[in-house]
Amino acid sequence: MALARGQTFDFVIVGAGSAGCVLAERLSADGRYTVCLLEAGGSDKRLFVQMPLGYGKTFYDTSINWGYRAEADAGLNDRSDYWPRGKILGGSGSINAMVWIRGAAQDFDDWANEGNSGWSYADVLPFFKALEHNQSGADAWRATGGPLHICDVSGQLHPLARRFIAAGLQMGYNANPDFNGASQEGFGVYQITTKNGWRMSAAKAFLRPALKRANLQVLKNAHALKLKFEGTRATGVEVLLGAQTNTITARREIILCAGAVNSPQLLQLSGIGDAAHLQTLGIEARLNSPAVGRNLQDHLGINYTYQAKIPTLNEILRPWWGKARAGVHFLARGLGPLSLSLNQGGGFVKTRPDLPRPDIQLYLQAISTFHALRGTRPLLTPDPFPGFSLGLSTCKPTSRGEILLASPDPMAPPVIRPNAFGTDADVATMLAGVKLLRKISRQPALAEIIANELAPGPHVLSDQELIDDFRNRSGTVYHPCGTCRMGRDTSTSVVDQKLSVHGIQGLRVADASIFPSIISGNTNAPTMMVAAKAAKMILDDHL
Repeated sequence: MALARGQTFDFVIVGAGSAGCVLAERLSADGRYTVCLLEAGGSDKRLFVQMPLGYGKTFYDTSINWGYRAEADAGLNDRSDYWPRGKILGGSGSINAMVWIRGAAQDFDDWANEGNSGWSYADVLPFFKALEHNQSGADAWRATGGPLHICDVSGQLHPLARRFIAAGLQMGYNANPDFNGASQEGFGVYQITTKNGWRMSAAKAFLRPALKRANLQVLKNAHALKLKFEGTRATGVEVLLGAQTNTITARREIILCAGAVNSPQLLQLSGIGDAAHLQTLGIEARLNSPAVGRNLQDHLGINYTYQAKIPTLNEILRPWWGKARAGVHFLARGLGPLSLSLNQGGGFVKTRPDLPRPDIQLYLQAISTFHALRGTRPLLTPDPFPGFSLGLSTCKPTSRGEILLASPDPMAPPVIRPNAFGTDADVATMLAGVKLLRKISRQPALAEIIANELAPGPHVLSDQELIDDFRNRSGTVYHPCGTCRMGRDTSTSVVDQKLSVHGIQGLRVADASIFPSIISGNTNAPTMMVAAKAAKMILDDHL
């Protein structure tokens, strides 16, 4: 594949996911520099990518999804968890559930307190606000005028979402009108990244307008193989373009935005990682950086599924005529269930009142796929009876895993070892969480419309039975981070507070892999924030 404007650029970005799209837009907007954005996948112009509820169709689609499998995990009773990751413009933000959560203010203050100055909540709030155009308007925490449309779907909620919030209030929790506002705690409605009913990914919000600029070039289907160096300075990226191998050279910097799986993978392929591990694969260590691929963190989740006495989205989306009606409503007006996320109501709550912050995130899904075949996610063909799910994920897991090379072959997937429920604290939190789900289901607002519990079923009662159940059924909620951790100590971190790789010049990482500790909630928003902050630091350094 020919390069339209040469093979040398000021900045080369690897990965056109949520972070890469934001970074490419911000760096090219400056106007002084040329930018090349490399993406292993292809175009995001697909109906089921742009249709919000269509992400059930993209979940196992390997043409746009890396479709990774983690190693068999003792914490999941030796199951191998499925890890979808976007291989497409927009990355995982083109196949996610679109929930827009920044994380708790304390999460970022923790980052700063760990020695990462400039990353407190007060420091990062302006970058969050600059990203967004919030449909609900601007206030002390939210903003308008940014590229990314944040949609308030409260007017389109399924009645079950209102019942779920009412059940939370009946338990004594507070209502929260904005999880990204003054406080994260409470029950409420999730805001999502859509506009006029269509998905608003970083590719659409940031990259597509930036493509009009002559100083930005995007290379699709460009698989980064390894980094090139002159001494300790990163100078280029070796890329497979079609059947040809090319080297894209960076005059100033290379920035990895390939995500928590692929950024550490590319570093290791390039000889930056645990030298002892690299040696076992025959890779010469350019830099012994033992933290590369380590410190893997993720949120674990589970659903409790119920048969309902009232209609749910199942009756709308199961029959062909219901799909047709929903499709017409969506295409004509950008409304209806196809324009929404699977997750409508939700919350952040403490399982014990003495906790300093919420330890559980909640989800209400007015749909059920209890009878789904393994390897499918039939959101558009749900169960043939009214059903819904209550879900949870843990906010601040203490377990740590790793992502390491399995082979020196850059086309081979890495080894993913999540170490799910690797600590007693994580088991205890999930146990408290599933007990809380059942308490919510027993509140009058929900109990009166529940016919029976389908999963795990009313026979699962004891603590040990509940633990066995979540070891058998829970898994990732697709928020991996921390594998190129930010910090001062080179033995436990990969990048410094300016996201520069320790010991290497001209190389930064700017994606969820740099999180020092996982945030409380969905990771798409803070990933974009990291990229926006990285762009300012990069431009400031090259004045």
